[in-house]
Amino acid sequence: MTNFAQQVLEEVTRIPGVRGALLVSEDDGLIVAEALMEGVDGPAVAALAASLTGRLGRATRALGKAAPVLLHLQATGGAVFSAAGGEGLLLVAVTAADVNAGLVRLSLLDAAGRLS
Repeated sequence: MTNFAQQVLEEVTRIPGVRGALLVSEDDGLIVAEALMEGVDGPAVAALAASLTGRLGRATRALGKAAPVLLHLQATGGAVFSAAGGEGLLLVAVTAADVNAGLVRLSLLDAAGRLS
């Protein structure tokens, strides 16, 4: 799976404006695989994505709804996207502010589906 996971991450990072992609354990936020540009703090991004995805999932289930399939956290300097990749994994992308968010969403959902 590592070669396949690395290939999927590299596909995501080819999108203009994507600064990195990670495959993260949803339970503990540990990095399983990564493809990051220099200067991106992978462990911090992984922990943030796992924590937010877990909290949002618990909140939506408490409301009787399904867990979200995709999380998009936008900030002034860029964004973090997180998609459920199956088997307790998250596919996470870190982007610049001017990225085509729709293209990133579609790519992550497609890649996450192939990881399942």
